[in-house]
Amino acid sequence: MNKDLLRISIENNTRFSFARSGGKGGQNVNKVNTKVRAAIRVGLLEGLSEAELVCIRSRLKNRVNSEDELFVDAEDERAQERNRAAALSRLESLITGAAKIPPRRKKTRPTAASVERRLKSKKVRSLLKQARKPAPGSR
Repeated sequence: MNKDLLRISIENNTRFSFARSGGKGGQNVNKVNTKVRAAIRVGLLEGLSEAELVCIRSRLKNRVNSEDELFVDAEDERAQERNRAAALSRLESLITGAAKIPPRRKKTRPTAASVERRLKSKKVRSLLKQARKPAPGSR
């Protein structure tokens, strides 16, 4: 993953829409479109491998619509510019977090000593339970 290329790609390909947001701001809330909705097509992202794009689509499938667009909302700030910056940073962190490919698991085997300890404890437990049983013919 090339983070610089990805950041530039996100900044260039993101489409913004604005609306009135709720929350703090008094009368300003009713007059100014400060809420930002950022959308980006996953296919337009640069700096990611094909495997990373597949990871993004699978991990963020609830946030990606049928047109392959990823959406993020930001309405925390009272200024539209700060909300726009917040939306871009959320998009970037979402994408980089979802694009991480987990390392393959290395197969391991238990050591001979650990196998021996496990079998010994099973034998001890078995003998303990057998000692609780009544002797055959004692009924």
